[in-house]
Amino acid sequence: MTSSVSDEAGSHPRPQLRRPTWHSLDGEWRFAYDDSEVGSTEGWFRSGEFDRTIVVPFPPESQASGIADPSYHPVVWYSRVLSPDETARTDAEARSLLHFGAVDYAATVWVNGSQVVTHAGGHSPFSADITDYLRGDGGDLLVVRAVDRPLDVGQPRGKQEWLPEPHEIWYRRTTGIWQPVWLEQVAPTHILELTWRPTRGTDSVELEVLTNRPLAPGAVVDVELRYEGAPLARTSVEVRSSGAPIIDIPLRDQRNGQHYEKLTWSPENPRLIDATVTVTDGESVDSAESYLGLRTVGIAAGRFLLNDRPYFVRAVLEQGFWPTSHLAAPDVEALRAEVQLILDMGFNTARIHQKAEDPRFLYWADRLGLMLWGEAPAAYEFTTSAVSDLTREWIELVRRDRSHPSIVTWVPMNESWGVRDILTDEPQRAFSRGLADLTRALDPTRPVVSNDGWEHTHSDILTVHDYDGDPETFARRYADRDALRSLFAGYGPSHRMMMAEGDADVDNLPVMVSEFGGIKFETAPSAPAWGYSTSETVDDLEEHVRGLFGALLESTVLSGFCYTQITDTLQEANGLADENRVPKLPIDVIRSIVTGESRSKP
Repeated sequence: MTSSVSDEAGSHPRPQLRRPTWHSLDGEWRFAYDDSEVGSTEGWFRSGEFDRTIVVPFPPESQASGIADPSYHPVVWYSRVLSPDETARTDAEARSLLHFGAVDYAATVWVNGSQVVTHAGGHSPFSADITDYLRGDGGDLLVVRAVDRPLDVGQPRGKQEWLPEPHEIWYRRTTGIWQPVWLEQVAPTHILELTWRPTRGTDSVELEVLTNRPLAPGAVVDVELRYEGAPLARTSVEVRSSGAPIIDIPLRDQRNGQHYEKLTWSPENPRLIDATVTVTDGESVDSAESYLGLRTVGIAAGRFLLNDRPYFVRAVLEQGFWPTSHLAAPDVEALRAEVQLILDMGFNTARIHQKAEDPRFLYWADRLGLMLWGEAPAAYEFTTSAVSDLTREWIELVRRDRSHPSIVTWVPMNESWGVRDILTDEPQRAFSRGLADLTRALDPTRPVVSNDGWEHTHSDILTVHDYDGDPETFARRYADRDALRSLFAGYGPSHRMMMAEGDADVDNLPVMVSEFGGIKFETAPSAPAWGYSTSETVDDLEEHVRGLFGALLESTVLSGFCYTQITDTLQEANGLADENRVPKLPIDVIRSIVTGESRSKP
């Protein structure tokens, strides 16, 4: 395993855009419920005198927050006094940016009684320049109001429960702040976003630089790339017109076909390249550290391709839910450990299910070599508001994550959630097609699954969810191309039509079983527990898992699979590990089953 990027990047809340002058605002804040929704009219944003203490960024439903109240509370308030060290500027011209990794669902932020930003979207980040609102006297008051309607099923929510208690596959709600909050100092003209795209078979890199204001003609963007400390490429571009500059950075060594694979990223060799980007606009100079990976993904001849070669996807469903902290990870080490556990079990891919993971999780996937499917948190009804809300948040998430080499596939919809009548309703089909095409417009470098599991519109990968527990049925269903044609021509194993429109091109598009398994096995039985099928003993579990994996690995026409799931989650007892990340079978046994090393064994 090789990488030149420091592991310190994994502790930064935004690993691909780092500056040295930043302060974490995580920790104890004042907190209050506003069940009567009177806080705004009563001016709570001016006082911040709330009666409870909460530990940010843990949601109030969780034990880690210190609140641990999972009942309905649609409006919550936070406050914190910023210290002089946190607000001190590095020089007179520096600007102070306030960043939120994610606040579920709609947030309003005030500084010293003045509103500085609003944002809607429970999984996407947002920021505000608060320089002009700071007094700098050590008494600057930061207040946040978060609104998360528990019963609004048109609000994109992923797998967050709308009932009072979790049931089946839905989990406790995550309200308010649940990803890091931080302050950083930047130059007057500063970088907001860096987008890295390997081009021409990874023999060059395209970089798009978005700044807070248009760069003036004559501004200069300098880019330096390094690998294992050695210079790799350097480019200096003078801006000649307004707009976000797009810079082509040639990598001459990559044009040598014998040298090509020494720099490419893959799960087997997760090589990362350090980058420094500096923007000089008159007297303003902003410099940020970043990183990238050189790799291409695509589809051809019925196969998923990594770096232009067929690559079999061995994925597991990752819910990203922890027993004491819910959607928020307990700490940075937990994110690294989760990636490592998935790899140790023999998987090369994780499907992040119905949430946008913390960017530090994506860093560790980049760093340790785990491919990821990025997925949108779904709404449960089809309305114009739901369409606009999901579209806006999905745009923000694709833009946030599209430079991570670990992300190899986008999944904007799952199992027709939010488009229940997609078979009979053209507007719902149009939304599915449109969201998939919008994803391709934002990022043309990755395949898109329009509606994972069934009722596909325009998908680059044909996926099926199959929780049949019989390995022999699996073997027949995915035996050859004729079997796939039969499957995708009608109703699938979940009794849903596989195609919402058009015919499935199983000869040219990859086919993957993107959910299977879900075998309930309780290491410490407690009621109620749930799964798609059940094993009563460790031996039964091993035999059951071995049979299902073996049937899919024997198929010559599948391009991959995704097992449900990596860990137990609340009432779902169908993980390969329990909720505390303890494997239910010896990890070497799980690995041999997942990778196919055990197929010759009885």
